[in-house]
Amino acid sequence: MCFLIDGISYIAVIVSLLLMTVTLRKLPERKESAFVQMRQGWTYVTTFVPVRSVLILLAIVSLVGMPYTVLMPIFAAQVLHGGPHTLGFLMGASGIGALFSAYQLATRRSVLGLGKVIPLTSALFGAALVGFALSHWLWLSLLLMLLTGYGMMQQMAASNTILQTIVDENMRGRVMSFYAMAFAGTAPFGSLAAGFIAQRIGAPITLVIGGITCVCAAAWFYRQLPEIRRAVRPIYEKLGIVREIATGLQAADTVQEEVER
Repeated sequence: MCFLIDGISYIAVIVSLLLMTVTLRKLPERKESAFVQMRQGWTYVTTFVPVRSVLILLAIVSLVGMPYTVLMPIFAAQVLHGGPHTLGFLMGASGIGALFSAYQLATRRSVLGLGKVIPLTSALFGAALVGFALSHWLWLSLLLMLLTGYGMMQQMAASNTILQTIVDENMRGRVMSFYAMAFAGTAPFGSLAAGFIAQRIGAPITLVIGGITCVCAAAWFYRQLPEIRRAVRPIYEKLGIVREIATGLQAADTVQEEVER
């Protein structure tokens, strides 16, 4: 019944997609082979600091943080001494946190400020995982799961939004394929490693290691922010996202035209 309800819920997603109005554009024909295009995408991703930093952080968080879902039954049964209902409450709390996070992101008016959101929410995600791993009270674990879901969704969606905004139009598809690889491609390997490690040192310690790694990765990204901002600021100016600068440039152009006249 649970899987049936989950399947039916996808009808709303399908209807939403069908209601979207998309303007089709004729794309230029590409003469390069798929291998050459892939190599160009790899070069672009590895040399453009903002994209490279976002994808590295996302890959690390997905690799060491996302496996908390596969370890959740152990915490529900052995740490919190519950059953299927306990597992349901824990995963539900994580989902509620993610839902609130998605709603908050949907109300944002601009991409400005998301650069700082990425490391802060990644650190929040990692810290909540550490706290959850050490918790033995259900109420505290539920609260920490709320924060975990919130931080996970914020970091993932903010990374997606920034990448979609700053990448060159002809590289968008290739960059997003690397995004999917960093997010969904590393998680299965992380789950496999987490299960292997948890069998030897226990699920709580495994989750603590993963959470601390997320916090350290977030701190590394935070130190990259000045360089990232310098790289994306011209793009924001060109797109008119930085309004005061865009307005100032427009005014300067007007003054220059008057002077030339």
